[in-house]
Amino acid sequence: MGNQGSQPRNKTGKRVVAQKLETAKKTNILSLTEHGLEEIPEQVFQITSLRTLDLSKNKLQSLGKISQLKELKSLNCDENVLATSSLGPISNLSKLTTLSLGKNRLEHPANHTFPTLPPKVKQLKLPGNSLSSIPKQICDPKLPIEKLDLSFNNLAAIPAEICNLASLVELNLDNNVVVSLPNEMGQLKKLKALSLKNNYIQVKSTNFSESDPQPIPASLFTDTLLIDLNLHGNPMTSTQLNEFEGFPVFLERRKKVKTKNLHGGALVDMSVCGLK
Repeated sequence: MGNQGSQPRNKTGKRVVAQKLETAKKTNILSLTEHGLEEIPEQVFQITSLRTLDLSKNKLQSLGKISQLKELKSLNCDENVLATSSLGPISNLSKLTTLSLGKNRLEHPANHTFPTLPPKVKQLKLPGNSLSSIPKQICDPKLPIEKLDLSFNNLAAIPAEICNLASLVELNLDNNVVVSLPNEMGQLKKLKALSLKNNYIQVKSTNFSESDPQPIPASLFTDTLLIDLNLHGNPMTSTQLNEFEGFPVFLERRKKVKTKNLHGGALVDMSVCGLK
């Protein structure tokens, strides 16, 4: 119990960490998950050739000198205690393509600005935080984000700027408090999968008007590549969804893709987007 700072506190011990650090010098891959770390060991920053680093399930409040790891392509910091103010160093990881920061203490709006994201990030995972809005830094048109996970936050609205993510293929917004989606989402031309489980999308009447617009825009169904849409746990029915403008176009596209997969031997869910 006397070990402090970056010393591991669980049964794996210091010897295992030392062994992993030695191996990482050869493989450029390092996993220090579940080591009870309160800070990143200084030796990690000396392995400047590291390409993959897993620091998940520790007690990290800071990323230290992680900006020194210029070759890093994948960084997993899930299940730590990182605040928004601690993320600055990741901006300098110019080769990073996968960044996972699930189940931390990230907030937005926050006292500190959300950092500029590395320019090559393709997968960004931020589930289980306290985001009440999507930081504009995530919607930067220069970013090549293909997969974005913002599930289990406190998002009520999706900004129109989400349309800047021209490369986006998969978007997970499960378990938020979203009530509707902006028309601009129809500009996500490559979007194939959208999950909105357990949100608050509802319909009073399907006689939509300017004052009572369709909560899921028709352009999302007609102008994207969407084939997977999950609305399970929202207060609406499949009958209501079937009356949405553009929905038949989505159904036809999905049917073609799913039937093709079915002929290929894959198990396919043909239910209406998780709704009864």
